[in-house]
Amino acid sequence: MKIVSLNIWGGMLHAQLMRYLPSINADVLCLQEVARAPNARHEWLTYRDGAVALQQRAHLFDEIAAVLPGHDGFFCPTARGELQDGQHTCWQEFGIATFVRKDIPIIGQALDFIHGRFSPNGFGDHPRSRNAHGVTLFDHATAAPITVVHLHGLRDPAGKQDTPARERQTEALTSLITRLWRPGQRLVVCGDFNVLPDSHVFAALGRLGLTDLVAGRGFSDTRTSHYTKDGRFADYMLVTADVVVTAFTVVAEPEVSDHRALLLDIG
Repeated sequence: MKIVSLNIWGGMLHAQLMRYLPSINADVLCLQEVARAPNARHEWLTYRDGAVALQQRAHLFDEIAAVLPGHDGFFCPTARGELQDGQHTCWQEFGIATFVRKDIPIIGQALDFIHGRFSPNGFGDHPRSRNAHGVTLFDHATAAPITVVHLHGLRDPAGKQDTPARERQTEALTSLITRLWRPGQRLVVCGDFNVLPDSHVFAALGRLGLTDLVAGRGFSDTRTSHYTKDGRFADYMLVTADVVVTAFTVVAEPEVSDHRALLLDIG
């Protein structure tokens, strides 16, 4: 089974992303910063947050579903806000998405907020709401279940250090995991955590038997050349000891976002 985790940056590098996602032939895709604006008039929208202005694909979730016709997709929004749509504005939903190959049975599922709650009338102040989505799959190759959970951790303009809000987020994440996952089954937890490798979150997840493959295997950068700030860690993938890792990499090329993809092959 092949599992990928990637923050897709709202589709900013759209052409590269649309080529990349089907090319990796992943069984499970855990994607963060996914958007959908069903009533948009244009393909590109403009998101503004203070001095920041970013281009976002209006129909990104549907475009990904179109290039992955062999997968079932689940879109999990955290908020709905207004973006500039040419001379008009339109509502866009923003969140995470999970795609699972259709021949892999989903035998359990959990979705919940790990910070805040759904914001229907604006994206809100930072740190904004965040959610996590998990699926338990029956892996025919091993005749055993495996649970995959991913998240987009809250962003704090002050930095990636541990905060009380991040501590509460960790508690909510571990609660979601334990509602879905059964001890003794294989477990993978991944996503854009928005923290540094010394964060308390890894000790908490370690109590579930999880270890990180990014810093743990010597990778020191999960961002691409499109990210120009300090603090090159953001994305992580953790596994329990019973997950047989046949290959793991933090993908440097091609660049399809300001984040690098995390690509895991398991036996």
